[in-house]
Amino acid sequence: VKFNSCGGNKGIRYETNSLDFKVRADGTVYAVHQLQMPSKQMILIVTAWDPQTRDRWEAIARFLVGEKLQHSGHKPKGRKSLSGEGAPPQSDTLLPWRQHQNANGLRRQKRDWVIPPINVPENSRGPFPQQLVRIRSDKDKEIHIRYSITGVGADQPPMEVFSIDPVSGRMYVTRPMDREERASYHLRAHAVDMNGNKVENPIDLYIYVIDMNDNRPEFINQVYNGSVDEGSKPGTYVMTVTANDADDSTTANGMVRYRIVTQTPQSPSQNMFTINSETGDIVTVAAGLDREKVQQYIVIVQATDMEGNLNYGLSNTATAIITVTDVNDNPPEFTTSTYSGEVPENRVEVVVANLTVMDRDQPHSPNWNAIYRIISGDPSGHFTVRTDPVTNEGMVTVVKAVDYEMNRAFMLTVMVSNQAPLASGIQMSFQSTAGVTISVMDVNEAPYFPTNHKLIRLEEGVPTGTVLTTFSAVDPDRFMQQAVRYSKLSDPANWLNINATNGQITTAAVLDRESDYIKNNVYEATFLAADNGIPPASGTGTLQIYLIDINDNAPELLPKEAQICEKPNLNVINITAADADIDPNVGPFVFELPSVPSAVRKNWTITRLNGDYAQLSLRIMYLEAGMYDVPIIVTDSGNPPLYNTSVIKVKVCPCDENGDCTTIGAVAAAGLGTGAIIAILICIIILLTMVLLFVVWMKRREKERHTKQLLIDPEDDVRDNILKYDEEGGGEEDQDYDLSQLQQPETMDHVLNKAPGVRRVDERPIGAEPQYPIRPVIPHPGDIGDFINEGLRAADNDPTAPPYDSLLVFDYEGSGSTAGSVSSLNSSSSGDQDYDYLNDWGPRFKKLADMYGGGDED
Repeated sequence: VKFNSCGGNKGIRYETNSLDFKVRADGTVYAVHQLQMPSKQMILIVTAWDPQTRDRWEAIARFLVGEKLQHSGHKPKGRKSLSGEGAPPQSDTLLPWRQHQNANGLRRQKRDWVIPPINVPENSRGPFPQQLVRIRSDKDKEIHIRYSITGVGADQPPMEVFSIDPVSGRMYVTRPMDREERASYHLRAHAVDMNGNKVENPIDLYIYVIDMNDNRPEFINQVYNGSVDEGSKPGTYVMTVTANDADDSTTANGMVRYRIVTQTPQSPSQNMFTINSETGDIVTVAAGLDREKVQQYIVIVQATDMEGNLNYGLSNTATAIITVTDVNDNPPEFTTSTYSGEVPENRVEVVVANLTVMDRDQPHSPNWNAIYRIISGDPSGHFTVRTDPVTNEGMVTVVKAVDYEMNRAFMLTVMVSNQAPLASGIQMSFQSTAGVTISVMDVNEAPYFPTNHKLIRLEEGVPTGTVLTTFSAVDPDRFMQQAVRYSKLSDPANWLNINATNGQITTAAVLDRESDYIKNNVYEATFLAADNGIPPASGTGTLQIYLIDINDNAPELLPKEAQICEKPNLNVINITAADADIDPNVGPFVFELPSVPSAVRKNWTITRLNGDYAQLSLRIMYLEAGMYDVPIIVTDSGNPPLYNTSVIKVKVCPCDENGDCTTIGAVAAAGLGTGAIIAILICIIILLTMVLLFVVWMKRREKERHTKQLLIDPEDDVRDNILKYDEEGGGEEDQDYDLSQLQQPETMDHVLNKAPGVRRVDERPIGAEPQYPIRPVIPHPGDIGDFINEGLRAADNDPTAPPYDSLLVFDYEGSGSTAGSVSSLNSSSSGDQDYDYLNDWGPRFKKLADMYGGGDED
């Protein structure tokens, strides 16, 4: 084999893909050792390569293996190279089924050939069909053979790419091939006789499409975006661009190479970047990347196949946008070295001054965001510097109120830095610090009480005009000549006075610990101190007076009223002592009965249970029912002690077996005798009977009113049966009158339209009835006479009642009564008794009061 290149073949070395064969430097192919070849044909790949450039070339060599004939007169047949340059022209007729006979005429076992691959260049211009090869069986001399091919491209999709002449065995390609569509085809050739019987075994045919450079490289993206930090060193990786070529990548047709065509802008150098021609990696090649000068580069990259040969290769371009990212290589700097501001005293959250800075890094990034710090001049922490997120300015703000009387001015030193640290090798600028002068303005401050909620202690009951304390205020404005005046703001009980000039507190009334204005023994008042500044200012102070208790309240007994049985040993009265004072001016208490009147100690006894409680009980075996006033003397334990005589109204009454007062006993205990009680009960029974009869009579009258006949039967009627009419007739000759007027009308229309005048007294008025006093159905709370008179007035004014000259019956009970007169009742009590209290019982008991009280009869 021979090899020639543009640069000659010096230093070219040869290799094969088989260990059995080697190639000498002159291109001779030789066998390394004796071989036994198993087939009639052998394919060998020979490679030529340049050790310096590492370039490689390959060629395919096909060998036909000959056989040694053993009969004399013939020379052994050697190997014949199908691809050698000195070989005779090769015929396109293949005999894959050739058979050999020995000299004795015996048939040797048939061995099939291995058909070498058939190479077809893509994009061939024809004419078509174009013959590729002719296959033939050596039996075609004996019988007629039909040839056919099967497989993809023949009888399988894509159909009819290849065809074969069934008689001659010539195989054709029918159209141009496209390696990018299909790179190879595998067909099988068949030989049959005229009857369709298989003559030979099928032979494999491999058809390879030879690549042509018919596809340009295509970039995956038309625009690539990458970034690189400013100040990066040469050789820093930026990004990778990739282009694909549809041609065979193992040949020069598909080998792509890259290069940079243009760079925009060409600053600070026109070659800031380079690209790896094989991988497409873009890296920096020069120093000087500065975002503050150039923020973005646009690089046009070209990809060319044929290993980058611009004369023969196909090319394509893409755009690479390289952004220079910011690093903190510029420290922030104040625009001026000194700032000033002023602030009123006692004000917080006030912006005093705005500090402006300049930073050339990317705005609103950590490399640009400023952070301020006060490094001196504010040991007490009155100020802080906050960053404006929009303008990046420093706002000096008061966070702790300043006092003009303590500090009239501040000299601050402020340092500014970035949120992100500076890049390596970058130092802070001397302009990163500045001075801030802050003046404090004096304002009128309110007076204040040094001891607010001042507490003093004293005994209650001090006389009016007593000096308690001096409650004075202090004006913090030491550099202003101002006067302070005092006044009361809150004095609930109006017990105190304050001197308007010096704040001296005196009493205006006696202080009483037991007052409702005292809470937990403390009285609280609020005072106001105001100066005469412009504008005036005022402050408040609270004075708390703790009152110490003195024994100024005598004890009292509870309850004020009680009841007990008329016989002893059934129950007792528990009494309790209460004192408005507090310990030690309260219990233990002393309970005792007075010696005057003597009946108290004769009838009653008191027993002390403990310091606060005692029991009152009867001393005698029986005490008549009634109301008794029992005086009891109770004394506290104060120094000096106070005592008080309390009167308990005790109701003595007869009791049942359970020790409870009976109903009659309770009335008897009110002071009435047995006769008086019986008289009261009889009166109550009479009143209830009269009310019952009156109700029965009213129901009867209502029933009679609804009858259609006259109200009273003519036989029993004691009234005058005179019918009165509203008009006079025309005399005796006028007999034409309406008799229907004598009957009660079925309809009320003619009655409603009747002219006003006299009507029948037993006729019920028709129309809108006026409201009359309702007759009472229960006894009137007054006496019996008032009740009867009121019923009479109601009957006189009631038009529905019987005629005015009729007999009015008031609950008639017959001619006699089994009950005796009330005046015949005598008191069951013996002896003289005072009944004057009956006059206070109201009109219902007026008769009893006259009978027993000695008054005149009504």
